[in-house]
Amino acid sequence: MNNRTIMALYPAKATSDGAGVKLKRALGQSQQQRMDPFLMMDNFSSNEADDYIAGFPDHPHRGFETITYMLDGHMLHRDHMGNEGHLCAGDVQWMTAGRGVIHSEMPQQESGRMRGFQIWLNLPAALKMQPARYRDIPAAELPRMALDDGGELVLLAGSLSLNGRTLKGPIQSEHTQPLILDIRLAAGQCLTLPVPAGLHALVYAFEGSLTLGDTALPNENTALLGDGDQLPLRAGDAGGRLLLLAGKALNEPIAQYGPFVMNTEQQIEQAIMDYQAGKLV
Repeated sequence: MNNRTIMALYPAKATSDGAGVKLKRALGQSQQQRMDPFLMMDNFSSNEADDYIAGFPDHPHRGFETITYMLDGHMLHRDHMGNEGHLCAGDVQWMTAGRGVIHSEMPQQESGRMRGFQIWLNLPAALKMQPARYRDIPAAELPRMALDDGGELVLLAGSLSLNGRTLKGPIQSEHTQPLILDIRLAAGQCLTLPVPAGLHALVYAFEGSLTLGDTALPNENTALLGDGDQLPLRAGDAGGRLLLLAGKALNEPIAQYGPFVMNTEQQIEQAIMDYQAGKLV
């Protein structure tokens, strides 16, 4: 067995998106700061309505997938296909933009905490122009595993075999093989988590205190991991919580302009023209 170790560690960057929603960009702070096949990850978290109330009005996407994971709060999704979904605490939305989606994500609360993640997962060139699709996944449908010493694993994507059990998440892709886990450890708890060798992987800590191997993992920091087949984690006295992202690299060129992610600049120009002409979708 080979432990994964931290190869790079950097703090999430405070920014805003949509109509001024305050968030922290944990991945994709620049077009060079990605982890193939993941393009971006945003962490939004605030108790102040002014930080999120304006939401994300109608905007387009083409060429990738979004995975939205709500921890707290209530968000309403609407898109050009007529889909409408209410995302509440623990729910997941999986949207494949493909050829094109125009959608909005708007808060359905005027006070209280709004907290969650949005992850952008790239599509291979052959699938970038597929028809768009959308799925809401209620919290009750996410596979969970209680850990012996307390704590819990929640599986959003991929498969996990641990302690004689195998879980299969609702999000599956043979092309990028995403593995996405919400990991909560109790005070002082240790966990050695299997992560398939050959997949790119990162972790993002956001509650309590954690150590990966012999290295402290500060909150709101992204740790890019080296290769290996297991991840040694330990929580501090207050416990800890982190998100694990792993996936198979596409190793394809990336051209991006805002919400459009293709393989060439000519394809980006076409996406912009299609959007301006009302032909994106």
